[in-house]
Amino acid sequence: MTDYFEIHGRDGAARLGELRLAESVTTPALADEVTADAGSLWTAERTLPEGSEDVLTVLPHRSFPAGTDERVQESFAVDPPDVEYPSASVVSSETAADAGADAYILSDAGGFVGHAAAFREAIIGAKAALPADTALYLSGVATPRNVSTLAYAGVDLVDAKLARVKGRQGMYLTTESEYFLEDLEELPCTCEACRVPREEFTREDCAAHNVNVLRAELATVRRRIRDGRLRDYIEGQARHDQWLTAAFREFDQQYGYLEERTPVVRNSEISAASSDTIRRVEIQRFAERVTTRYRNRFDNPLVLVPCSATKPYSESQSHSQFHDAVQFRAHMASMTSPIGVVPSELELTYPAQHYDSVVTGRWSEDEKGFVATVLRRYLERNDYPRVIAHVPGDGYRDICERVDERVDVPFEYTVEDHPTTTDSLANLMSTLQGELKYSKREREHNTVSAIADFQFGDGAGDDLFADADIEMNSRYPKLQVWNEAGEQLATMVPQYGVLSFTLEGARVWSESDAPTKRVEIDNFAPHGSVLAPGVVDADDDIRVGDEVVVEGPKAFAVGRAEMFGAEMAESSRGVAVEVRHVEEK
Repeated sequence: MTDYFEIHGRDGAARLGELRLAESVTTPALADEVTADAGSLWTAERTLPEGSEDVLTVLPHRSFPAGTDERVQESFAVDPPDVEYPSASVVSSETAADAGADAYILSDAGGFVGHAAAFREAIIGAKAALPADTALYLSGVATPRNVSTLAYAGVDLVDAKLARVKGRQGMYLTTESEYFLEDLEELPCTCEACRVPREEFTREDCAAHNVNVLRAELATVRRRIRDGRLRDYIEGQARHDQWLTAAFREFDQQYGYLEERTPVVRNSEISAASSDTIRRVEIQRFAERVTTRYRNRFDNPLVLVPCSATKPYSESQSHSQFHDAVQFRAHMASMTSPIGVVPSELELTYPAQHYDSVVTGRWSEDEKGFVATVLRRYLERNDYPRVIAHVPGDGYRDICERVDERVDVPFEYTVEDHPTTTDSLANLMSTLQGELKYSKREREHNTVSAIADFQFGDGAGDDLFADADIEMNSRYPKLQVWNEAGEQLATMVPQYGVLSFTLEGARVWSESDAPTKRVEIDNFAPHGSVLAPGVVDADDDIRVGDEVVVEGPKAFAVGRAEMFGAEMAESSRGVAVEVRHVEEK
């Protein structure tokens, strides 16, 4: 627990925080100028410093290098003192534990930074052992090239020690590489330190330059976190060093760690610029929910169509032509890389309308394999009398044929040359001849039920909206759900394709069999927001952006989570839930 560190924004494991000193520091940041080291106990006994709110005081410590036997570390462990000022405790990644500090410095960072698997293991282990609302500090390892990856993994504070040392050794650092100063005929930077003639540029100037570039790169990282676009930056930045590429791929394999910390909705667009995008949490989570939560409620055939550059798909010219041909005689789903399969009811749901991909006309084997797996799992879960693949031959047809061989439902192919040609559209229309149309009411009802399944869990749509007297007001995509008593239950939010509950809807949700995300609060009635100190307990499956029910002795409320569940229960600062509606008891 901390009084001097607070998280204000999240982008996966990366965090935008505030080190609350006399002059606050926005993290991720350099901590050199705001850190005071009380000293090592290996060299001398140290008295506990008086401390100050002006600086982060590193408490007296015994640090252990990487590889030190745990028994040795335990034998020489230092009992953490209880202080009333901003403090940092020195621990190792193997023995990290709550010491009541505001920040924790991993003494063995030099042993795992540069080694992808060891880096992943150390960071995830330390994060699991340390309080969620404290800062993670790596000393002596940050460079302009690696600091964005450190932040992506969950590091909040670094220092410029390594950058300075390298500068004094004659190594000129950039965000892409490092150069021997003697090999540079001109300086590829215009920072203050570099504004001297090349022949007058010294190693001290080089050290100053390295720090300037590191500081500027951290500013870029903070901007990317604010925008929710750090992963896009990492996919390019990590290409400049093999261990960085390996490191973020190691974290991609730790789905649980990243998924818990990744918001379920956000405004930022995903840039699908490489095959690594397929492994992103947002992509994998969408595919997992479509294949384990979503359930088709139409009795009609399935029509598979290609995606479009326009989002949402239904607003594109090509999809308008598909809809004119289908005329509600079949259920439509789009096939796309990197998302997979998008049923029409979920075309607004994050990230289905929040991505942009590189269009080359050629599918990689990774893309084909991923989309084919999603389509196969989708068809194994959902019953259709037949599948009409209205897709072109540039990868789409190959994917459908792979799945056709592995599922029981029959496939039909209707495209000649291109999906929007007159002959192809005529084939699609004739194939659906004799199929009965489904009604507008059925379409709208199935849409909110499908969103509920996706958002809350398998079966939630039927638990919440199976009542035959449920009515829809307003028009898609701003559907409103009302009960027979004339009470509004929920509204569809077109920006994210999710449901937002009223108080009455939250009560129905809370009393139903649908999986409910609950936050238990103390003896007060929240207005505007619930702060973390007021949270008694929270469900572990709550994610940032989730719709949650808030309950306490004095209030019943509904709102959006601003922390993940475990973080709410552990934190002593910050907003846990933004409350939309509240009723005092």
